[in-house]
Amino acid sequence: MDLVVDVGNTETVVGLVPREGDLEVVSHWRLATGVPRTADEYELLLRSLLERAGKSDEDLGRAVIGSVVPAQTPVLHAALSRIVIEETWILSGEEDLPIRLDVEEPKTVGADRIANTLAASKLYGRDTIAVDLGTATTYDCITGDGTFIGGVISQGIQAGLDWLGSKTAKLPTVELEPPERVIGRRTEACIRSGVFYSAIDAVDGVVGRIRDEWGRPDALVVATGGYSEVVGPHCTTVERVEPFLTLYGLALAGRHFSGEV
Repeated sequence: MDLVVDVGNTETVVGLVPREGDLEVVSHWRLATGVPRTADEYELLLRSLLERAGKSDEDLGRAVIGSVVPAQTPVLHAALSRIVIEETWILSGEEDLPIRLDVEEPKTVGADRIANTLAASKLYGRDTIAVDLGTATTYDCITGDGTFIGGVISQGIQAGLDWLGSKTAKLPTVELEPPERVIGRRTEACIRSGVFYSAIDAVDGVVGRIRDEWGRPDALVVATGGYSEVVGPHCTTVERVEPFLTLYGLALAGRHFSGEV
């Protein structure tokens, strides 16, 4: 098994992926990124989660970290290096991967977007727009031959919910879920509807603009990230929902680093 870790600004997603064969996340966990932890604490936490999944050190080959939170990276690297048998890799824009970052500053491209590009090129092999619905909402434009040509970054869905709850005295904080109707008859329902449908219309609107400018009206649109299963099925432009696209990319990077693909 490979241990893959996607460190986002809000959540850190840890997954177990078979090191050979088809890509599949057999177990996964979500940890709060903002909770300060030492390498010792991460090690104990991860060992506990692995034990609950029926896994031990002997089951783990290598680890791959993709992080957009630099302060967390060395701490996690130290913890994972004590757990896995083989090497712990850190994904960045400087590795020799079977993809190309055709942008002005390739070394600044986030590890999550690199992983999404690698996974999309391997899984789909066609022009793809990966819509990553996480802390931020990102749109990654990936050609069929595995070239990342840029994209869009916008505020995330949770940011809208948090902003309404913190900046308005009388509006409560609500959880994001599909509303029963557009026109709410209670304050909570109005907020839920507003944030939910604003997110859907934003995805469909931005995707439409990308397709027009790129000249790829048939580009595959894949939703991934923490909110993909809630928002993706309601978007008219989204054709596939793959919550673990980034983890798949990290697993593919690990196979490449080890000379297996």
